[in-house]
Amino acid sequence: MRPSIVPAVLAQLPLDGVLLFATRFIRLFAYGSLSVVLVFYLIGIGLSEPQTGTLLTLTLVGDTVISLYLTTRADRMGRRRALVVGAALMAAAGMVFASASAFCLSIEQAALTHVATDRTRTEVLAWYTLVGSLATALGALAAGFATRGLHAAAPPSGYRVVVILYAVLGVTLAALFSGLSPAVETPGPSEGRAFRPAFTRFSGLDRSRDVVVKLAALFALDSFAGGFVIQSFAAYWFYLRFGADPALLGTIFFWANIFAGLSALLASRLAARFGLIRTMVATHLPSNVLLILIPLMPTLSLAVLVLLARFSISQMDVPTRQSYLMAVVSPDERSAAAGIAGVARTIGAAIGPLFVGLMFARPALINLPFFIAGTLKITYDLLLYRAFVRVQPPEEKQRQQAASR
Repeated sequence: MRPSIVPAVLAQLPLDGVLLFATRFIRLFAYGSLSVVLVFYLIGIGLSEPQTGTLLTLTLVGDTVISLYLTTRADRMGRRRALVVGAALMAAAGMVFASASAFCLSIEQAALTHVATDRTRTEVLAWYTLVGSLATALGALAAGFATRGLHAAAPPSGYRVVVILYAVLGVTLAALFSGLSPAVETPGPSEGRAFRPAFTRFSGLDRSRDVVVKLAALFALDSFAGGFVIQSFAAYWFYLRFGADPALLGTIFFWANIFAGLSALLASRLAARFGLIRTMVATHLPSNVLLILIPLMPTLSLAVLVLLARFSISQMDVPTRQSYLMAVVSPDERSAAAGIAGVARTIGAAIGPLFVGLMFARPALINLPFFIAGTLKITYDLLLYRAFVRVQPPEEKQRQQAASR
């Protein structure tokens, strides 16, 4: 009997799990294609670097408001319905540019975790991260090559095609999300919990409130740091510093995202042995040192080499972070928890581009965002370890109990 090419943990997923992987691929392909050309497009239609940074910040602020509303209600209004609404908003916003990815991600995670087990959760999310990284990589590569020919004929039009594609893929996502079954939903609140405090009714959180608030604050710090080096601005930095064109940048970020995705699979194995928090910190710290080193490289080749080295370990904390959050909150509060954590990350990320736009307008300051981001991310790692190394998810408690017998 020939072995299956599909990993065992994925073969066990129901149809809903397969659909969620498909929507992840399409959504991140759209993001990858847009991220490489977005800043080029906005500057091409007449915006300055500071104006572009301000626009990206305002977009993320709008995303925050919508995300907070939908994700804190998704477990009650229905995850499938919330995902369809999110995809429709993505399609509408795509005619301007991106806005709806954050809350789709949060509700997708909650739904996917609902159809997985504690034992397989981290590995499933690792493959989920790999699929997303592959999609982002292919999107970046496709956008780079597509705009090369179109840009030669009519500069802004070449980038505009990618923006329109983003909207079209949003419509496709809405159709796929509508095919999810009731199995992805969480049971409604019991009669004993019919009356809920005002905070719980607003946030969707009850038993998980304290841990989610602490994690959300830390994630906001990490995302604030990441806002200084978002992929769109990182791509533009390579253009400013070394003159790299969009086609070359598409290739660079294709491989960067491939390495990031593959690293997620290793992260699930490390987490199974050392624990989720230890894996998150041990892999994230060195990646942040590499982030600081990127602008210190004297040539494009060396800068790309350090970038790829960073991406090969920087995303190991993504599936472990997602898995940890889903593990330490109540199952019927997962969408709200992921949403609030996502909103915290969005708020943090919304601030950085505003400053980066100002820095990129001054040639002497274009390297500063990397130094700020790396330093803040190292601070996040140390605070996360200190606060949560002793807060174990269910599977780690079970392994510890089994080992002590």
